[in-house]
Amino acid sequence: MIKIGDKIPRASVQTMSENGPVVHNTDELFGQGKTVLFAVPGAYTPTCSKAHLPGFVVKADEIKAKGVDRIVCMAVNDAFVMNAWGKANNAEHLIMLADGNAEFTKALGLDSDAAAFGMGTRSRRFAMIIEDGVVKHLAVEQPREFQVSSAEAILAKL
Repeated sequence: MIKIGDKIPRASVQTMSENGPVVHNTDELFGQGKTVLFAVPGAYTPTCSKAHLPGFVVKADEIKAKGVDRIVCMAVNDAFVMNAWGKANNAEHLIMLADGNAEFTKALGLDSDAAAFGMGTRSRRFAMIIEDGVVKHLAVEQPREFQVSSAEAILAKL
């Protein structure tokens, strides 16, 4: 598992544009500036939709006021789902990042086997602060927990 002080691994991820999915590499997304990245097990799932994403939507201005250049929400879902979920939650100030094949999630060592729930490979719930491509803070939730990766918890670390 990635740890504080590690460089973010290179992987391909996607966002949605007006013309469809756009492939990015993690170097270009996280290599410069300060980023808050939080990941959820799945778009439209209960805790993710009721608490995790909404917290970052509500606190986006406060987080950015602490010198954060971008807030990124990631899930092992496709770019179409992440785009729709972002729109449904007024997350226009966040980057809704799709890791559809879990390439980046696995490279981070933060993947989870949710096959028993019919969900295949997913991300663990986590949040991190990244500066110029290096992890400065990492908060990984225990299964079925939501405490250390909330917007409020990350705000307290900035």
